[in-house]
Amino acid sequence: MDKFESIKAFTAVVEEGGFAAAARKLQLSRSAVNKFVINLENHLGVQLFYRTTRKVTPTDNGRAFYDRCMNILSSLEEAELAVSQQSQQPTGMLKINAPMSFGISFLGSKIAEFMTLYPEIEIQLTLEDRFVDPISEGYDLTIRIGSEPQSPNLIVSHIKTFHRIICAAPSYLKARGIPQNAIELKHHDCLHYGYLSTGCKWLLIKEGEEYRVNIKRIFCSNNGEVLRDAAVKGLGIVMLPDFILQSAFERGELQVILPDYQGVDLSLCVIYPLNRHLSSKVQLFTQFLQECLTNKNSK
Repeated sequence: MDKFESIKAFTAVVEEGGFAAAARKLQLSRSAVNKFVINLENHLGVQLFYRTTRKVTPTDNGRAFYDRCMNILSSLEEAELAVSQQSQQPTGMLKINAPMSFGISFLGSKIAEFMTLYPEIEIQLTLEDRFVDPISEGYDLTIRIGSEPQSPNLIVSHIKTFHRIICAAPSYLKARGIPQNAIELKHHDCLHYGYLSTGCKWLLIKEGEEYRVNIKRIFCSNNGEVLRDAAVKGLGIVMLPDFILQSAFERGELQVILPDYQGVDLSLCVIYPLNRHLSSKVQLFTQFLQECLTNKNSK
């Protein structure tokens, strides 16, 4: 039995969710992939998958074995990368996934700078606000703003902390008044970010004390720029990361309210699979992004 090929087939079935998809990924026949997995099960003396006519699901032993296999494959790929990249310039495709607002307001221009520095690297950028698993969806790295994910198969590199600010347009505040404390927010029209884990509540912190405020949500969106523009038009009060609001503050379109209260800070981080740890493209882009965002003059 070829253990290495059997492990590759097994991990592909887990990641692709079935034998047919794994066969396409590995460019093998379905019967060949099935044979590799059966040989592996016979060798280990355990069942690795529950099989039905509709789906294939790892057993508890299968999930545990998958985690061990990923460590083995990652170590092997890192060793190969370390040797092959010693005398090579970074080349090829770098697949990146990032949040919509951050990608539009900041990332586009910075990627252009990065590609000027490394012209042999081709970038494929996808923007969306849902959480993306880089392993199952085939990205070299993802950029996320929120809480840092915990996974033994992912490396999370913290880049920057963003602060969430409560604000509204001067026209709204003139018409409705300025709330003086967090409790008064429930009497105001609020513009709500749809992916907040707190639901229709805003979690605010003042001098170490938490306030969970039930807001009157008149408009909800999963895109921060849409909410910012709605706030500029005077629709209501919004709480968003500072990088989305900065341009509106500079033009006087929005006004900070409740400055003593803070939303929970958001972490911008780069996330990539273990087997990309020594990829020069991933490391170069991560370092480049960190330098851009820690530069005080960066906008």
